[in-house]
Amino acid sequence: MRTRAGLALALAAAVISGFAVYTNSYAVPAFASFGGATVYTTAKNLIAAIVLAAALAYATRRAPREGFTRPRRPGQWAGLAAVAVIGGSVPFVLFFQGLARVDSANAAFIQKTLVIWVALLAVPLLGERLSLWHVAAIAGLVWGQALLGGGIGGIGLGAGEAMIFAATLLWAAETVVARKLLSGLSPLTVATARMGGGVVILIAYTLATTRWSTLEAIGWHQWSWAIATGLILAGYVGAWYAALARVGAIDVTALLVPAAIITALLQSGSKALAPQWPGLALVAAGTALVLLAARKARKKTGPALAGVR
Repeated sequence: MRTRAGLALALAAAVISGFAVYTNSYAVPAFASFGGATVYTTAKNLIAAIVLAAALAYATRRAPREGFTRPRRPGQWAGLAAVAVIGGSVPFVLFFQGLARVDSANAAFIQKTLVIWVALLAVPLLGERLSLWHVAAIAGLVWGQALLGGGIGGIGLGAGEAMIFAATLLWAAETVVARKLLSGLSPLTVATARMGGGVVILIAYTLATTRWSTLEAIGWHQWSWAIATGLILAGYVGAWYAALARVGAIDVTALLVPAAIITALLQSGSKALAPQWPGLALVAAGTALVLLAARKARKKTGPALAGVR
């Protein structure tokens, strides 16, 4: 049940992510005259942090096991600080500065290569197994994403792409750190530390780099985008960390890739979907292979250990 719940949560996070990438591509321009992507991501992350903090407070009262877990070792405190920096602040600035410069489908492709970098880190640092099923799944997922985005040849090598790639590498490192933390802390504790600590850093950075008069001019139109996307982000982070606490990092990250299907379909609008089918089929096949790999791992390790490899 634990593994099944983790896989279901990972797929839920993928659905949310697919909408998030597309929605953010429209939200960022709304802040173009109000400090740009950095101010936008700070406002959005502030909303997400508030929502997660409220969820943590509620869970602590209603379901203590899912609520606040007090860190008891220096390593846990250091880990929470790390996820705030490399997960909840710096990569957001890089990603949204990059998103303001590139197409959302290309941004989604670069960000969804996260599974490759997580796999390279998870094997030596987390002791996870990378089976042939995983290799085939990752190949299908990445190839399918490339087709959905118009092919790798359509992705440039500019500053925007470099920013998104750097953010992706930081999120890969965060995934490994978070996976270790989640063995002793609740998902909501780690998620709230990630977004709460991260937004403190973002606010400090925004105040240092943006004129106060610019911040004062932000109106309801901008805040409506921040609230909407902040709620989406809170849902994504909550589902992602809950999944990561139950299933291996490689499996969970691979199951985020289907988000590219949603982003591509939303971006296609009224365009004919026929050219998209090869990419859709490859991503779907890759997703099925990930689920198969997770099932085989569960049979080998047993229900109690399926999420810890």
